[in-house]
Amino acid sequence: MNSKALFVVPLVVLCVQFAGGQQQSSTATQKTTTTPTAAAPMTPREMAELRGDIQMAEKNYAGGVRIYEGILRSDREDGPLLNKIGVGYEQLEDFHAAEHYFKRSMKADKTFVSPINNLGTIEYAKKNYGKAIRYYKKAVKLRDDLGAVYSNLGYAYFGKKEYALAIDAFQRAIAVDPEVFAQHGSSGSILQQRTTTDPGLFYFIVAKTYAEGGDAEDAAHYLKLARDAEYQQFLSAETDPAFAKVIKDPRVQEVLVVPPSYERNRKMVQN
Repeated sequence: MNSKALFVVPLVVLCVQFAGGQQQSSTATQKTTTTPTAAAPMTPREMAELRGDIQMAEKNYAGGVRIYEGILRSDREDGPLLNKIGVGYEQLEDFHAAEHYFKRSMKADKTFVSPINNLGTIEYAKKNYGKAIRYYKKAVKLRDDLGAVYSNLGYAYFGKKEYALAIDAFQRAIAVDPEVFAQHGSSGSILQQRTTTDPGLFYFIVAKTYAEGGDAEDAAHYLKLARDAEYQQFLSAETDPAFAKVIKDPRVQEVLVVPPSYERNRKMVQN
């Protein structure tokens, strides 16, 4: 895993490819050759949307929304465009407007997963974890290959203190996308949660998730983050069965050998 930062921003926006691609085939008796063709020129509408995408990528969300809403005047039932407007408003923390556009997007295209996931992030921000979970579950029924959605589901279970279910969702997220917790995000259509009320416990649970999968490197990394966040049950990793596969790994032992600062302070007081 290249980048480990989890709590830099509350949400990241991920690019998700939804368009299908064409596949060419050949046989032993017939060879097919293709001649590269020039890309078709962009239409004025496509150029305008691209300008909006650039504004969003540069974090000028208000500018991006203005451009998208201008396009919407002539194409009011464009599900992906409605979702982009919702993303812009959510980044501007106008959750009422964001919810309005996500619901319009979902209504325009009932098979489009992004607005369903994104409605879940709004409910998560309101601490309506049960509602968030329902949205995320609906999203994974449509697309079970998006690690970000499983990650969001895990955050929502974590918010409800249903830690076993959170670990299960995180394991699914990692299975789909091993780099799911390292995403930085860019302009795109799907929001990924990045905040929690108890980072120490969260890091510890993520460490357990990696440990149960036998990933000592990432288990050690998140265990260190839990220690540095002064998670009070940090030393329970030494006897927790979830860490059995990695507990003897030198990288994990290197983290465990350094006690948390609260433990060091306790010993200083005793002495």
